[in-house]
Amino acid sequence: MAKRVYEVWKGNNRFLCYGRLIFGPDARSLFITISLIVIPVVIFCVFVARHLLHKFPSYNAGYAILVITIAFTIYVLVLLKLTSSQDPGIIPRASHPPEEDVSYDSSILDSTPSAQFPRMKEVMVNGIPVKVKYCDTCMLYRPPRCSHCSICNNCVERFDHHCPWVGQCIGMRNYRYFFFFVSSSSLLCIYVFAMCSLYIKFLMDGDYPTVWKAMKQSPASVILMIYCFISMWFVGGLTGFHSYLISTNQTTYENFRYRSDSRLNVYDRGCTNNIMEVFCSRIKPSRNDFRAIVLEEHPRPPDIHPHELEDDSESYPRSKVQDDLSIDVDMLKISQRHNVEEFYEETGGKSPSSFHNLASESKGASDFNTPLPITESKLKDFHQDRIVDKPVRDALEKSSFFSKR
Repeated sequence: MAKRVYEVWKGNNRFLCYGRLIFGPDARSLFITISLIVIPVVIFCVFVARHLLHKFPSYNAGYAILVITIAFTIYVLVLLKLTSSQDPGIIPRASHPPEEDVSYDSSILDSTPSAQFPRMKEVMVNGIPVKVKYCDTCMLYRPPRCSHCSICNNCVERFDHHCPWVGQCIGMRNYRYFFFFVSSSSLLCIYVFAMCSLYIKFLMDGDYPTVWKAMKQSPASVILMIYCFISMWFVGGLTGFHSYLISTNQTTYENFRYRSDSRLNVYDRGCTNNIMEVFCSRIKPSRNDFRAIVLEEHPRPPDIHPHELEDDSESYPRSKVQDDLSIDVDMLKISQRHNVEEFYEETGGKSPSSFHNLASESKGASDFNTPLPITESKLKDFHQDRIVDKPVRDALEKSSFFSKR
């Protein structure tokens, strides 16, 4: 049965709904994040917002506090879902290394050459050369601002960081939702803190004139105020930090890695354009179709290295037409020689014993112990049917024991 992409995915991601939702390997942390949002809101609705329903009699404005709280909470959870359950910008892995950049290191004798790749390449970004790295895991050169996440084991485009609270990498396709999630969580904390303070104020204006008595009357409000105040240091600080990154067109990875280097930020296009790029640009479609059927890849032909192209005269016959013609000419000269000594002079002057030894060592040497005649008819048969091995053919070319009959 054919498998789908999410079933054979090589990364550490987890899939739900048959590949429709993709999470990181630490997706269980989402339950903690959801609990940190939902539980305080439930406490607020039960112990605080319920008592504020009738504090604003005109137009029943007290009910708006409860409605806003529930709507705002749902909005934050939707942003959390969009951040954590979609492709952050994963670049598909290559099935084989790039052939145009491969080279073979054969400096070590008697060893198989190993494939070598340039670790860096230069690409132009806004007219400025930028170095990109080769990823051994994904077998590709990473695009600019791309990095390999060691947790998800994927190369992510415009990689910002891996957030354990959402259980997903933050990249090009979900960074906008991540920022909205963080900033909305900050606003929710501010809202709950303000409404709890307002309730304490109403208690002090009523039967509990002091702060201590009002806090004893509504301990839930005190707990929520402390919780929201602590949370504001995290989500509020994160919101401010990412606001700075957006205005300067940086990522968290770039800021932490290159903050000590006084290098030029080639991606900075001005504060306004940087903000427009994040919030007003169209989100690119995913490069991966996780529900697609995996096609069987045909095996690649074996690579031929330069050292394998050498002529192995003992294993392969001569196939060129020019070589065949030279054999015919030599055989014709041999068949036409009446004087053996004259042939010695033209072939280099080797002694007859050396040719005899060469013939006797080759395959079928038993047939050459006695002089064999070569006639023109046999030469023609030899030309039409070349099934003789190369050692025998060489012996026929150089041997001095043949004469025309």
